[in-house]
Amino acid sequence: MSDLQELYQSIILDHNRRPKNYGALDDATVRRQDRNPACGDEILLEIKVDHDVITDVKFTSEGCAVSRASASIMTQAIKGKSRDEVEQLFRQFHELVTGKVKPTPQEARDYGEMAAFSGVSRFPIRVKCASMAWHSLQAALRESAPV
Repeated sequence: MSDLQELYQSIILDHNRRPKNYGALDDATVRRQDRNPACGDEILLEIKVDHDVITDVKFTSEGCAVSRASASIMTQAIKGKSRDEVEQLFRQFHELVTGKVKPTPQEARDYGEMAAFSGVSRFPIRVKCASMAWHSLQAALRESAPV
């Protein structure tokens, strides 16, 4: 295993053991619960949106390390971002986990901790685990989109 792969593995394990933004968000303006029928992973996203900006987000989940770590990293990445910025992050993450983009170590810096999921494309069943929180987020924001 390369040093970079070891780093990515340690990031995923750390976010699984000590997930960021884990718990309930009492003043959430958007809630979304989803389940991955393939593996049983579950997530509840609670998001506070103010003037089209995500001001806070929390989640609770049951499932694998990849799923929980992805949700943890996602919540850190989206705080303070507009819906449009979040949509761009979703596209970047989706391209990363599906293998449509393979960043060099230098380019991986632009992805931050999301880069830890760059090897997931080699394990198709894990792509769903890694992207479940992101798909839940996208659906939640679309369902609550201002008219």
